[in-house]
Amino acid sequence: MAFALLVFGCGTPDTPSAGSEGGSGGDGVARNTAGSSASGAGEKVAVADGSYTRLSPEELRDALRGGDLLLVNTHVPFAGDITGTDLSIPYDEIEGNLERLPADKGARIAVYCRSGSMSASAAETLVGLGYENVWDLAGGMEAWEAAGFRLEGA
Repeated sequence: MAFALLVFGCGTPDTPSAGSEGGSGGDGVARNTAGSSASGAGEKVAVADGSYTRLSPEELRDALRGGDLLLVNTHVPFAGDITGTDLSIPYDEIEGNLERLPADKGARIAVYCRSGSMSASAAETLVGLGYENVWDLAGGMEAWEAAGFRLEGA
């Protein structure tokens, strides 16, 4: 069974935030539509070993409804979970937890954190480890809540 890994971040200190380039999707999140994912959603983010896709809260919600996705909370310390979270792995411990991740490098993985920086780091690590279908939540749990979605355990 294939899984997807989505990465949601806590704000990247060294990279532009979502909305700094590209067009707006009507939800206040700017996108580079020329580099969109296979599903037509998100913004491609180029990193040293490839790229990952940054998603808006609405895009993540839709992806979660579609299933076949591994959702990973990368934030430390714990600040809550998005409903449906499969794993909690600190952003700086991804490489040490490979046994918890899908063996299939094409699996869909989505990551998130509080504001975006930790999950962006985790997404880049996953791409460096050979994962080809990595997603990151733009603005993290803060954006998720601002979009009107709830967190568990916060």
